[in-house]
Amino acid sequence: MNKKSRLKKRLEKKTKKNLFFGIIGIAFILFLLIRFGIPALANFALFLSGIKNNDKSAVKNEASYIPPPILESQFTATNSSLLIINGRTPKKSKIYVFVNDEEQTNLNSEENGNFSLKVNLSEGNNSIRAKSEIANKKSDFSNSISVTYIKSAPTLTISSPADGDSFSKDQNKVNVSGKTDPGVTITVNNFWAIIDESNNFSYELPLKNGENQIDIVATDQAGNKTEKTIKVNYSQ
Repeated sequence: MNKKSRLKKRLEKKTKKNLFFGIIGIAFILFLLIRFGIPALANFALFLSGIKNNDKSAVKNEASYIPPPILESQFTATNSSLLIINGRTPKKSKIYVFVNDEEQTNLNSEENGNFSLKVNLSEGNNSIRAKSEIANKKSDFSNSISVTYIKSAPTLTISSPADGDSFSKDQNKVNVSGKTDPGVTITVNNFWAIIDESNNFSYELPLKNGENQIDIVATDQAGNKTEKTIKVNYSQ
């Protein structure tokens, strides 16, 4: 009995509360009609409708956001004009690939969103980006990958020693020196040479009795190589 009584009281309280707010709402509408007239009431209704529509539009735009793809490459420099790019994107996407801001190719991703493609590089630095497309809506640009295509082998000039030079007694070491291009490494008989800011290299090579073959190799960051071999003689 007490439970029914408490429930009845709560329902009565809720009904009174709803009635109170209803009266307040009607009073506010009447106030608008008296104070500003029907056009103001219509504008107020449109205002509330606009807020509702904007909220729906924001939810719709958020739902239609297309994440950009993610590009991956193991190279920063290459001696090939063709480069394989791997990446990931949302499932069932179409991928548009841009090299130096020009669209070069497009393809569909795999079912899981992975993709792999080949791009043609121009000699020098290349910037590679991509966009995803789903249901005719494109994403923003992906991360940018920079790859330098180096076509030619590096220059290698040997200043000393000259091929066929002879050394004797206390001249048991020879300074192998010369010049190359920026960003190039030099080895002398598989040992790293020192290269200064002007791209001059040098290495002190110990000599053995008899004929000594000296192999100098210049290697650039793309893997291109220039090799030269000279021979000198040493007698104790």
